[in-house]
Amino acid sequence: MQYVRYLLMNKIFLSLMLVINIAGTIYGYIWYEYQLRDTPLRYLLFVPDSPTASLFFVAVLAGFLFGRNSGLIQALAAVSLFKYGIWAVGMNIAGSFTGEPLNWINYMLIFSHLGMAVEGLLYAPYYQIKNIHLAAAAVVVLHNDIIDYVFGMMPRYPALEGYEQIIGYATFWLSLASVVIVWLCVQRQRKITHP
Repeated sequence: MQYVRYLLMNKIFLSLMLVINIAGTIYGYIWYEYQLRDTPLRYLLFVPDSPTASLFFVAVLAGFLFGRNSGLIQALAAVSLFKYGIWAVGMNIAGSFTGEPLNWINYMLIFSHLGMAVEGLLYAPYYQIKNIHLAAAAVVVLHNDIIDYVFGMMPRYPALEGYEQIIGYATFWLSLASVVIVWLCVQRQRKITHP
């Protein structure tokens, strides 16, 4: 366990994670290129969900490397990484149930987004998240759900057209679950460091 903690905060490992997440963030924004072209300006910030989550984590990793930590950014990163990581895994698997077979792109998306969900929680012992930060992160992810499923800006998955209401309902609960899971991780760490 001590070795894992050393590895996670090792500057070389942090730098490698930073490079990987910068590359993933750039790729994610490119992935949304066609949808962003059709998106009204006022919604642009809310459409590229996963790359924005990884962008928050890029800021977290940079904060660890340079000693500039923000509990709010850490909360936004942890909650959104878990939420959109699990969401993308679910959407790709759900698409296969509609008769669209999984291909290498689906598998790449599944494993990369599963990695997003895991990495956000792995660093929980090092976060400086307070309840107010988690409350703000909850407002952000729930607001994003409203933009996606009330105003129709959700990510496009052609295989799942017609299921938007079900997906929106499940996503709302996933948002709440993500906040609770990050809160539990933070509380657990507090008990370990301050018994």
